[in-house]
Amino acid sequence: MDPVVDFSIAAAAPDDAAALAGLLRAADLPAEDFSPHLAHFLVARQGDRLIGAVGAEVYGAAALLRSLVVAPEHRGRGLGAMLLRRLEQAAGAWGVQRWWLLTTTAEAFFRQHGFIVTARNAAPAAIATTAEFMDLCPATAVCLSRERRAK
Repeated sequence: MDPVVDFSIAAAAPDDAAALAGLLRAADLPAEDFSPHLAHFLVARQGDRLIGAVGAEVYGAAALLRSLVVAPEHRGRGLGAMLLRRLEQAAGAWGVQRWWLLTTTAEAFFRQHGFIVTARNAAPAAIATTAEFMDLCPATAVCLSRERRAK
């Protein structure tokens, strides 16, 4: 695994919305509803180019982890794991205690990071009524959850 070099991770800015939407669409991830949650997104840049992102929809102590995406040419180098760790660090200030997510393609990745398969109907109402849970992700998507890690 070759590391990604010469990149930075920072809070997403409003100017990142168009590039982020493009990155999400290219990865077949929902891009319709992330904008209201942009304050809880991180982006990875190499120079001026967006190469990765991750975000959260925060509902008190519960949060929907969403939109973890890495540009194809940078996959397999640890950037996704790095983005996840940085999001977890930021989430402490947001009061997040438990993560929830849906995935059709990355179950193994999230299981490697301590997430466990969880019945979709076990999600709290605030999570279960998000656009991702109700409309954007198919019923076949796997639901995973875990407690937020402090480090």
